[in-house]
Amino acid sequence: MSNPRLLISLIALLTTLGLTWCEPSSAALPPGNALKDPYAILRNALPIQQKEIRELQHNLEDTSDLIRGNRWPAVNKAASSSEFLVSNRKQQILQSIPIEQQKYAEEILLSLKTDFDTLGTLASEKDKAGFINLRRKTLKDIGNLEALLLKDEFPYKIPEEYNNLPRLLGRATVEINTNKGTMTAIIDGYNAPLTAGSFIDLSSKGFYDGLPFARAEDFYVLQTGDPEGPEIGYRDPETNNERHIPLEIRIPGQEETIYNQTFEDLGLYTQTPTLPFSTLGTLGWAHSSQALDDGSSQFFFFLYEAELNPAGRNLIDGRNAAFGYIVEGSEVLNNLGKNDKINTIKVTDGIDRLKQHS
Repeated sequence: MSNPRLLISLIALLTTLGLTWCEPSSAALPPGNALKDPYAILRNALPIQQKEIRELQHNLEDTSDLIRGNRWPAVNKAASSSEFLVSNRKQQILQSIPIEQQKYAEEILLSLKTDFDTLGTLASEKDKAGFINLRRKTLKDIGNLEALLLKDEFPYKIPEEYNNLPRLLGRATVEINTNKGTMTAIIDGYNAPLTAGSFIDLSSKGFYDGLPFARAEDFYVLQTGDPEGPEIGYRDPETNNERHIPLEIRIPGQEETIYNQTFEDLGLYTQTPTLPFSTLGTLGWAHSSQALDDGSSQFFFFLYEAELNPAGRNLIDGRNAAFGYIVEGSEVLNNLGKNDKINTIKVTDGIDRLKQHS
């Protein structure tokens, strides 16, 4: 390991993991390429099946590795095949979108066709900066197209035993203001409705405003949400009972969400969750080392560091629930520590998707 600070942090991490909400894994997991773009993770996590749009998305996302390897002919081919797909599968794509949204979808497809043509030209010219900038815009448009496929009804079943808990039936956006700067996060209620629901509920109540970071470990986590006083979580003012949120994790391709079972419990040692801890600024829900269903209000920012958290071997996937990602301002996390605090968390979009009970 080339960085001595990382080595020191790794030693400290391994000696303290068993004291908090997650414990070290003893299973040897295979290496791989972690998906580290939060927007790409969120696109892949959408509950949609339209194969042509997914192919457009993956064609463009896969150019990242091609560009790093200076494989410009392959990049050009990816752009050309995507343009062909938009031109020749337009009707199949439009038919999968609700009629009232098809005009907007057609406008997006027309823009995508132009963008893919320009991307091909940029690839031919080996214009790396130009290609990456336009790709970012094009992927955002593909994300907008994918969002049109989402249905009004929530796609997954939430167990009735949790009917008393708030849930986020979709996605929300929050602005997290700290004393060191502001970040924007997208909170994913599709794949963690109860965890995301509790976070958005507490954020909208101002629960987190002014709270300090109670735990800060270099290259690992920043944790907050511990209220002032003797309590360690949120208490319902009407019942005075502490709210408990179950461990909640989804696996790609599986119909049912997993509740209160870790991947180790299930023998899923090589599985990657739909919302992985694989990028700087992943938001995770904390629970104690004694139980999986006692998470109440405390959450953490995952400080992804490739040398300490290689793909397929991090210590949190399948043990804690991820429920969102910082999409703007993640660099602020590198300047925060235990002497810092959350000023405010404001819900800027999606509060209408928060339901207090089923």
